Amino acid sequence: MMLPKIELHLHLEGAAPPAFIRGLAREKSIDINGIFDERGRYRFDSFRQFLKVYEAATSALTTPDDYARLTRAVLEESAASGVAYCETFISPDFCGGGDLGAWQDYLHAIREAAAPFDPQGITLRGIATCIRHFGPDRARQAARCAMETAGDWLVGFGMGGDENTGQPKDYAYAFDMAREAGLRLTAHAGEWRGPDAVRDTIRDLRVDRIGHGVRAIEDLALVDELAERGTVLECCPGSNIALGLYPGWRRHPINELDRRGVRVTVSTDDPPFFDTTMAREYDRLAEAFDWDDGQLRRIARTALDAAFCDGETRARILKRLEPGHA
Repeated sequence: MMLPKIELHLHLEGAAPPAFIRGLAREKSIDINGIFDERGRYRFDSFRQFLKVYEAATSALTTPDDYARLTRAVLEESAASGVAYCETFISPDFCGGGDLGAWQDYLHAIREAAAPFDPQGITLRGIATCIRHFGPDRARQAARCAMETAGDWLVGFGMGGDENTGQPKDYAYAFDMAREAGLRLTAHAGEWRGPDAVRDTIRDLRVDRIGHGVRAIEDLALVDELAERGTVLECCPGSNIALGLYPGWRRHPINELDRRGVRVTVSTDDPPFFDTTMAREYDRLAEAFDWDDGQLRRIARTALDAAFCDGETRARILKRLEPGHA
């Protein structure tokens, strides 16, 4: 029996299967063979190299139709893992180079591709993201695109990229723009920087959720604060382990954070890069921490409660989490 799952932290381009990107590059005579290893997987040995490989892979995605095809491929993979609802990060920088008209075309293509999956049991919503290492000016441009397309499908604004670039406050204007448009907010923090990065992000960007956030465990006062505030962490254990942040599943802090009352969720981040799926994340967590079905269902419910979708959508998805739907 496969438990239904809720995923809140999935980069659309980062979820592209290597074979899909290779095929697309071949169709367009784009030479990116250097990003794959001898087994055809993405090849990188550090976070900075991962970012370069990620952006090289994304270079094969050049049209709205490419993103429509990508969306179908990603949702097929997610559905196979039992995902009932997913929020995916998509960036105006990658989808149209920050041009509003082009961004609207890309969003339309992604939405159209996702629509047929809803009756089949998996609902997709979008979170527009700025790319931190592209700088604050580009972040404002991304926020402007997000503002103009906010609604029932594009439900949030966030920030990914290299956490070691700049400070959260540098991007506050972009986040203020998104907030004024009614978008919910999330940002990567506490992955490559320590607990202070989580504090600064919550204070300066006033986000609803934190992407990763696991290094909060290094400051138990912050852990208590997160628990008291009810701040949700979008934890991606397989990603953290693959990138060397932790040496193995039993050393990952998600269990301790949960034990101390922090609202944790489980996602895959960039699953083919890290050789993971949502089903595999659940299996590894059950093995590492003896999490049973009841615990995993509670994690999924926490994620649904923290989802940025409207109440009607949340109520509909909740029915998919009931035991009879597993």
